[in-house]
Amino acid sequence: MNFSAGTRLGPYEIVALLGAGGMGEVYRARDPRIGREVAIKVLPASVSENQDRFQRFQQEARTAGMLNHPNLLMIHELGLHKDAPYIVSELLEGETLRDRLRAGALSVQRSVDYAMQIAQGLAAAHEKRIVHRDLKPENLFVTKDSRVKILDFGLAKLSVAEDGRSESPTIRHATAPGLVLGTASYMSPEQVRGEQVDARSDIFSFGSIFYEMLSGKRPFTGDSSVEIMNAILKEDPKDISESAPNITPALGRIVRHCLEKHPEGRFQSARDLAFDLETISGFTSTTPLRSIQARRRIAPGLVVGIALIVTAVLAFFGGRQTKKISTPTFHRLTFRQGSISGARFAPDGQNIIYAAAWDQSGRGQPSSGGSAPIEIFETRAESPESRSLQLTRAGILAISRSGELAVQLDRHFIGSFTWIGTLARVPLSGGAPREILEGVQAADWDPAGEKLAIMRRVGGENRLEYPIGKVLYKTAGWISHPRISPRGDSVAFLDHPIQGDDGGTVNVIGGDGKVRTLSTSFGSVLGLAWSPNANEVWFSAARTGVSRSVYAVSLRGKERLVLSSAGTLTLHDISKDGRFLVTQHNVRMRISALMAGDASERDLSWLDWGHVRDFSDDGRFVLSDESGEGAGTNYGVYLRKTDGTPAIRLGDGAAMSLSSDAKQALAIRSLPSPAQIFSYPTGTGEAKQITHDSINHQWAGWIGKGSRILFAGNEPGRGLRFYVQDVGRDPPKPISGEGASVYGNAISQDGTVVASPAVDQRIVLYSLQGGPPRYLPESLTGAIPIRWSADGRSLYLFRRGEEPIRVYRFQLLTSRLEIAKEIPLSAGGMGAMNVRVTPDGKSYVHSYIRDIADLYLVEEH
Repeated sequence: MNFSAGTRLGPYEIVALLGAGGMGEVYRARDPRIGREVAIKVLPASVSENQDRFQRFQQEARTAGMLNHPNLLMIHELGLHKDAPYIVSELLEGETLRDRLRAGALSVQRSVDYAMQIAQGLAAAHEKRIVHRDLKPENLFVTKDSRVKILDFGLAKLSVAEDGRSESPTIRHATAPGLVLGTASYMSPEQVRGEQVDARSDIFSFGSIFYEMLSGKRPFTGDSSVEIMNAILKEDPKDISESAPNITPALGRIVRHCLEKHPEGRFQSARDLAFDLETISGFTSTTPLRSIQARRRIAPGLVVGIALIVTAVLAFFGGRQTKKISTPTFHRLTFRQGSISGARFAPDGQNIIYAAAWDQSGRGQPSSGGSAPIEIFETRAESPESRSLQLTRAGILAISRSGELAVQLDRHFIGSFTWIGTLARVPLSGGAPREILEGVQAADWDPAGEKLAIMRRVGGENRLEYPIGKVLYKTAGWISHPRISPRGDSVAFLDHPIQGDDGGTVNVIGGDGKVRTLSTSFGSVLGLAWSPNANEVWFSAARTGVSRSVYAVSLRGKERLVLSSAGTLTLHDISKDGRFLVTQHNVRMRISALMAGDASERDLSWLDWGHVRDFSDDGRFVLSDESGEGAGTNYGVYLRKTDGTPAIRLGDGAAMSLSSDAKQALAIRSLPSPAQIFSYPTGTGEAKQITHDSINHQWAGWIGKGSRILFAGNEPGRGLRFYVQDVGRDPPKPISGEGASVYGNAISQDGTVVASPAVDQRIVLYSLQGGPPRYLPESLTGAIPIRWSADGRSLYLFRRGEEPIRVYRFQLLTSRLEIAKEIPLSAGGMGAMNVRVTPDGKSYVHSYIRDIADLYLVEEH
């Protein structure tokens, strides 16, 4: 099937044919929705009838879609056109590594640079248990800015767990025993023998490619594939120094280590390989600081001891280059107890503006244990005191070079990690704020102090606009921390694919709309700033949990650790002379419950970040998930009885819903990608994957006892909407337009209707049989539905940001709204993250964040 220019494939318009091969045709295309050029790989209809090839094509799309890394080809979506499936990916400009190697060996410096990028890309894939199995120069693309991209995961498979079971039911091992897949010159010995392979097979293939880059020759040769494979099994390659006499012994050792015949003799991970390459190249991380302290003197004897240790280490690693060790020093800027939402350097680089909500205890306020409204303050490094700027209920967003503040008035919490308010401008010298735009979540000034980049939610999508009104990027997930580069030519931001989850990547977008993912994926990433020279983007992130450190990533995707400490760090700003502002947090999400007849709440917290998701009808069980340090990369779904007995871990993922009989729990797992819905039995039985589609599932709820589910998700390139699905049957049926919510969806007890916040925050009722939505009175705007009464005549709601927390009961027949419960805010709490009540309204459980933060100025010497 050949497409001419102008043909439409879904929303995409074909521009030109780029090439064709055994697995399909590749076209240059344009996405008119955002003006972006993409590449589309199409499997011809005549070939799609071949079931094996068709499955490999689908496998390539799904596998590549799980990966998000600057050295891996970015997949946008999978589509279907007249029975011909296609993959939409980023459009690359440059040439393959094979094209580069036709002229012979590369320079040592370039070879090491490319090798480091390949190793980092492999590490990202291997960490998601994906093995490439066909790594070769033809599948490595070098862009015009020397970025290496790994292509074609058509032969990839998920690694098999030690018990022999695949951890992902959606990607199956398609290789029959004894069948050889791959390209002969770059196969590993175990691949030649047709054995099961793991990540170490890719490391062998990498070694063959690295050998060829350095020497211009392949390590294993022969007149036929059989001879080449025989050499791989039985012969050692010629010493690389014979063909490349200028390489160092250390590089030769790395190549030999990769090409060991037995997997046990090779590098055991691509991450270790990348580390050794970085060490050879002189690229090392800044030495991490392990505790946050003010300046301290070191005893002379200890200095001598440290010097001796350093000398011994250098002698042991003789020949390795080292980077000058910087010594960060901390200067504490705040001394009151409370939470800090943002901080920026004033134009003079000396004054510091920050926003905080301080604990009222001990300040002449009622001893409620709560916090005062958020307020903006000014301080200096040499002063222990802060001056209020008399801007209350306001957050600091940015400061222009002329000293004009961009602030967030009436700042209020609407969901996990998300605060919105009215964007306003106000001079630092004083004056009344000038309001600009409502519903803004973040903003930043351009270098001239004339235009603003903003982030807000419109029509169910999170948008990055620069200047205001020009949409650069939009997503059904969410984005945060937009920062304009010092040159004003691009915007860096954090991209979070799942609403309510702070995991994600560092991205950069130019005025042309081209997005580049710079960093690897992190489990928690919040806080971002440009380096003064605009060569790096700094950010605070954690691989797992919430104990964030400060990292830097170059525009070519090289990451380095800048600063680590005990606890959680959030980066706020970097001055022109390289000093930076961080907050150090002691943060937890706690769970409390009050049962009917009890005089006080019960603490049902389990690990460090417990989020209440559902509450059984009889008040006996709480369904929650743990997504912090204790839960690990894939999070954990937990069931706990309200009598205080230990929590039971049901499995991986984010918890969603309990069936009405409390025998089944719904959860969403982000791997495999896109996120899919699973069912966990609360008693005996096996977990089951319910959905197997291309929808990115973001919320799910049981309808009744467990035969049907309602979920909110987005198809590639589309906004969130609701779907109903019978368990065990495909496909799901959409029941709403785009603009569904992942927060506050309450399914009626009889399973006929769901109450949900609409895009404009009004409460809307959707029939689960389909049909037009019904809006509830505007007086409920901003409230979050949490449960229906047993008779279906009343709806329970609450509003985030209220103190104390109030649970309301709205009677549908009379439109009467009354307070059903008042929940005191726990000491140090930031307000309710979620509240659940029993259908009679007599028992409740809620989760809340407790965040105590201190602001520090950090200098490196």
